[in-house]
Amino acid sequence: MNMQDLLDKAKDTLDNAKNTLGLEPQETEAGIYIPSTSSLKIAAPNKTNYDHTNYDNPYTGDKKIMMVCTEEQYMTMENGNKFDTGNHPVEMMVPLLHFKKAGFDVDVFTPTGEAVKVEQWAMPEDDDDVKQIYSEYESKFNNPNSIADFVKNDMADSTEYAAIFIPGGHGAMLGLPEDKNLGALLRWGHDNDLFTLAICHGPAALLAADLNSPDSSDEGNSERDFIFKGYKMVAFPTVMDKQMPKIGYLPGPMPWYFAEKLEDLGVTIDNKLASGQTHQDRKLISGDGPLAANDFGKMSAKALLKEFG
Repeated sequence: MNMQDLLDKAKDTLDNAKNTLGLEPQETEAGIYIPSTSSLKIAAPNKTNYDHTNYDNPYTGDKKIMMVCTEEQYMTMENGNKFDTGNHPVEMMVPLLHFKKAGFDVDVFTPTGEAVKVEQWAMPEDDDDVKQIYSEYESKFNNPNSIADFVKNDMADSTEYAAIFIPGGHGAMLGLPEDKNLGALLRWGHDNDLFTLAICHGPAALLAADLNSPDSSDEGNSERDFIFKGYKMVAFPTVMDKQMPKIGYLPGPMPWYFAEKLEDLGVTIDNKLASGQTHQDRKLISGDGPLAANDFGKMSAKALLKEFG
């Protein structure tokens, strides 16, 4: 047996072991994958850590939260495999539960008004609170508002929003970071003192606000710094994304890593692990992943109530 035969046999043995241990991504259609069974047990538990916090003086005004979601579902990995993604349901629903308790209504937006894509395989099936709020918002997810239409027709005169909320899931890296209308929206929000709330991979969408990008719609301000330059935040760390293929959560290496691009623009990513950390820097509130969803929702709700309550 030559060396190549030995290498091929070793690879076959490893592949068989991965299958036995549930470490292979699950192929749902030709070339399309969801995470391995083992990685889902670790990363997508059936119940969240939502703690049912009550807020003493819920908001009664007319300011709302704008929730920016992805309308794209498949991330093409470096090896050509497609990852079936979207927004992560825990990072969507747990903050929504806190916003509801705090008295804030939420409008849902996608770039063009196409339906929100959700990582249904991450839905916590034993969490009645999450399933209930998902049911309440399902029609909004299926028929969201259009960011493009809002920017064109309503943004200049709008005073109805208190915050822009961007949930995570790898789908937040699809379509949003390069969307010029989202960039205009984020810059408008920053200039008008709105809160920006972003969790896990949601901060990838903040890249749309880069005024020096080819998608910048504001040529007169091309010399301005990135609006979040000098800010600190937490987000899903690159080092962990690079490990995800090893446990079959991702079906291959990602095509790019958003945290590196934010750091290039002057943002400090203040965490090395996704352990449930949150952070507030001025009016930018961030969380590092699904474990942070509860505390992120609480921190955001309390900051909004302090500002507008």
